[in-house]
Amino acid sequence: MRPPVPLRLRLLLFAFLPLLCLLAPAGSRAAGLSLIEIPADGGRPALTGGVWYPCAGGTPTANRFGPIVVEVVRDCPPAGMQMPLVVISHGVGGSFVSHRDTARALADAGFIVAAVDHPLNSGRSATRRPGDIASMLERPDDIKRLVDFMLAGWPGAARIAPERIGVFGFSRGGYTGLAAIGGTPDFRLILGHCPTYPGNRWCAQIEVDATDGRALTHDARIKAAVIADPAFGAQFTVAGLRPVTVPVQLWASEFGGDGVGPKDADTVAHNLTARPELHVAAKAGHFAFLAPCSAELAKAAADFGEAEICTDGADFDRIAFHRNFNAEVLRFFRRHLGAGQGP
Repeated sequence: MRPPVPLRLRLLLFAFLPLLCLLAPAGSRAAGLSLIEIPADGGRPALTGGVWYPCAGGTPTANRFGPIVVEVVRDCPPAGMQMPLVVISHGVGGSFVSHRDTARALADAGFIVAAVDHPLNSGRSATRRPGDIASMLERPDDIKRLVDFMLAGWPGAARIAPERIGVFGFSRGGYTGLAAIGGTPDFRLILGHCPTYPGNRWCAQIEVDATDGRALTHDARIKAAVIADPAFGAQFTVAGLRPVTVPVQLWASEFGGDGVGPKDADTVAHNLTARPELHVAAKAGHFAFLAPCSAELAKAAADFGEAEICTDGADFDRIAFHRNFNAEVLRFFRRHLGAGQGP
């Protein structure tokens, strides 16, 4: 398994820099974006992130987070009522803006979309510990805290239809999504092929049951899930996935990468009680599910030796793939959560 330890690029990609607002071209389609902070709770740190939503009006601007630019209307008044909510879980080293294009596509279609940085896995977190099993145990609880906040603490909470909530997860976020909807992996299955890299404590912790019998947090409020290239998918057994009853759209890249392979999605597809809607991204590597990179972001990736984050095969077009990917994700959530009453 490739070491999932964030390098300097991931610190650069997802570190907050002062926001730089530039006027977008006239006529750009707009979604709103507001930053959020969920208070610390019971020894758990505060969570930071953002919410995309249908916007009542305003001019889109290019909001800069390091080399990542998000075209939205900042802090505009929300438009619409009884809107479905989709929460997003990023992969190791990622952040709440990792799937910005998918979030915006859903917001344009009348969904409210919320994402947070997972403190032990985020590229910008000073407390990140991707080689510690705690980073996996706390992820599903982060999602539950996010849903709790969106339904009770977010200023636009009254606009959300609480019975129509979905989750989107990529890589370790895919694991997180599966756990949130009721799945429990058998981490002992990794002991036969323990990954080795500096700082990794997984196998030593699993051998002594460092979970202390702690059960993963599940959230019955989530009614549908989109799971892309799930990390540790091969550790989800039939028994571990039996409690999952919600519809699942499952995506797999043909080539995998970063420690995730076709076996992970295949195992999940085979072991789910209800057959998922399965898609295989032909000629794609693992990072194809991340939003397409700008020239600036691609250069940063190459400069810091992480070119694979932005580089695809010569016969794979990430921009074209994401047009289809986002359309399929939207179709699935519309089918199972309904359409929002947006502008």
